[in-house]
Amino acid sequence: MINLRSSAVLGLCLATAPSLLADFTYQETTKITGGAVVGMMKVAGMFSHEARKLGEPMISSVYLKGNVMARVNDTDTEIIDLDRGTVTTINHHDKTYTVMTFEQMRQQMEAARQEAEKKQAQETKSASTKSSEPPPDMKFKVNVRNTGANKAVAGLQASEAILAMELEATDKKSGQSGSLAMTNDMWLAPEIPGYEEIRDFERRYALKMGMVLRGAINPSMLALQPGMGQGLADMMKEMSKLKGVPVLQVMRVGATPNGEPLPAASEAPLPPAAELPTVGEMAQQTAASAATSAITSHMGAMGSALGGLSAGLGGFGRKKKSDAPPANTTAATATSAVLIESSTELTNFSSAKVDGSHLDVPSGYKQVQPKTYSSQ
Repeated sequence: MINLRSSAVLGLCLATAPSLLADFTYQETTKITGGAVVGMMKVAGMFSHEARKLGEPMISSVYLKGNVMARVNDTDTEIIDLDRGTVTTINHHDKTYTVMTFEQMRQQMEAARQEAEKKQAQETKSASTKSSEPPPDMKFKVNVRNTGANKAVAGLQASEAILAMELEATDKKSGQSGSLAMTNDMWLAPEIPGYEEIRDFERRYALKMGMVLRGAINPSMLALQPGMGQGLADMMKEMSKLKGVPVLQVMRVGATPNGEPLPAASEAPLPPAAELPTVGEMAQQTAASAATSAITSHMGAMGSALGGLSAGLGGFGRKKKSDAPPANTTAATATSAVLIESSTELTNFSSAKVDGSHLDVPSGYKQVQPKTYSSQ
C-alpha cells in the first residue's frame, strides 16, 4: 500500500518519460523528530528495547538495476521485481523471507476492503440505534503551495513546496468541524543525473499495480464517502505542481479543529517536548479529538486506526494550560494536535554499476509463507 509520503513521490514520477534502464543508487535516512508519539515512545522505551529503537534514525540504501529495485536496511529488505511481478520481503533478524505476487497483494487489499466495509456497516447501524443525529459531512481536501523559499540540503540548492491533505468532518447540528490532517514540507532539488531512473521505475510499478489492483477501489467504498472520488482526482492534479527531486521531506500527521490546516514544519516549529500529562489532562477532549471521533464513527477501519492513534491528543506533547506557548508558536500550532513529525533525507546519489548481490536473498535464508490479512 502506498503511504502518504510515497504518494507525494509517486506524483513526481507519473509524468516522466521512459528512461534507458541504467543503474542508480541513493541513501534514505528517516527519523521521528517530534509530536505526541515521542512522549509515548519515551514511556514505552522504559520497558521495551524495540520501542527505544523506534526513536533512532532508519538508514536505508536503495538499489535500482533495470526492472528490479531493492530497499535495504539493517532489519529488513524489500525487493520489487517488475518482470516477475513479485515483492520479496526479507527479515534479517529471523533470516527468513517471503514472496508475494502483485495478484496476491490485490487479493489482500480486496480482503481488507471487504472487512472495512463490514465494519463500516456495523458502526453505522450501531450509531443509528444510539442517536438520531445525522452523520457529519465529510470532505477530502488537498493543496500544494510553492512558497518561493530556498535553502541548501546535502550540498544541493532546493526550493520549498508544501503538500497539505485534510479529511474534514463537519457536524451538521453545531456547524463545528475538525480534520485529520497531513502536511509534507518538501525541499525539491533540480534534476539529479540518473534519478530519472527511479522515477521511471516508480511509474512502471504504478502502472503494473494499477492493472492488477483496478478492482481494489470498489465503487461502493466511494459511495460511503461521496467526496473521496473527487478528492483523489484533485490530489493527482495538485501533485502535478511538484517539480524536482524531494531531497528532504518533513511530514506531520495530526488533528485540527474547525477546518484549520495543520501548519508545516517551516511555518511553525513544534514547541519543546513537555512533561507527560496527568491522567486528568489525558481525559480532557479538545475540539480536534471530538471531530476525530466523528470521523472514526463513519470511516470504517481506516478511521478507527487513525482515530485510535489521535484520541486524547489534547494532552500529549503540549504545554499545560497554565503555560504560555513559546513566542515562535503560531495560533495554528496552539489549536492543533500533532501526532507525529518525521523527516526523510536523500543523499549519496550514484549512477555507478549496482552489484547484483544487493538484489538477491542472502544465502542460508529460509522462505516462509507471507501472512494473509485474515491470519494477522
